[in-house]
Amino acid sequence: MYHILFNPHSGNGCAEEEAKLLSALYDSETSYYDITAIGSYADFFAGLAEGDSVILCGGDGTLNRFVNDTEGIEFNCDILYFAIGSGNDFLRDVEKTDKVPFRINEYIENLPTVEVDGKRYRFINNVGFGIDGYCCEVGDAIKANNEKTGKSKAVNYTAIAIKGLLFHYKPTSATVTVDSKEYRYEKVWLSPTMKGRFYGGGMMPTPAQDRMNENGELSLMLMHGTGKLKTLLVFPSLFKGEHIKHEKLVAIHTGKDISVTFDRPTAVQIDGETILGVTSYRAYAKVEAPVKA
Repeated sequence: MYHILFNPHSGNGCAEEEAKLLSALYDSETSYYDITAIGSYADFFAGLAEGDSVILCGGDGTLNRFVNDTEGIEFNCDILYFAIGSGNDFLRDVEKTDKVPFRINEYIENLPTVEVDGKRYRFINNVGFGIDGYCCEVGDAIKANNEKTGKSKAVNYTAIAIKGLLFHYKPTSATVTVDSKEYRYEKVWLSPTMKGRFYGGGMMPTPAQDRMNENGELSLMLMHGTGKLKTLLVFPSLFKGEHIKHEKLVAIHTGKDISVTFDRPTAVQIDGETILGVTSYRAYAKVEAPVKA
């Protein structure tokens, strides 16, 4: 039997409709569950029969919610993923198609963690600080207004980023520590720590990052040290990973223990989920909590 979990907020609200198309792919019996209504994943998985499979339907935010809500649960069945989100950076990174569910058990084990304001979260794609956090903050406001007014204004994160670069977002100073080595950067526009290569709907800040690398290392990219117009000119090259050619503007560090501290509060995003008013984050390549400094 296939137990199909869907996030009703994914795919611009069309997730349930798209998820139910899966019934045509499988001869076995299927059952559907709204993940926002699942009170206990421990009870849910305990109730599965031998040979059952679970299909998770949604986007990157749905994956993030699932891996955090199921932390500590040992899966004794296949977990498949059917991408019906809007960004789908995980799908892009593992180079799979969005037409057929595929097994993700190996991708959701031993995930990195990030500590923000004393709370710990697992992440599957990235943690972002800077204008990407700002974009998620603005995008969340647009979505909230859509729900309030009944409108359907699309969230264009690229357009939000460009307007932010030109008018609204102010760069920060940042202190970065990577495996006990400290670095200082001025005028920081972006500082994502990456598990995979992609985020933000196709941007590739760390093109050499391998989510399945043996050491579990993460990659931190910083875009820094320049004004808004030069940054705006380089920004589009993020979508092809060609920004790394601009060595005076871009720095990349790899390591297992990465912390970033800004000189003023800003928004941080974890796989697209936003936390406001944050001054630092610490990402750790293993599932254990980071060692306190």
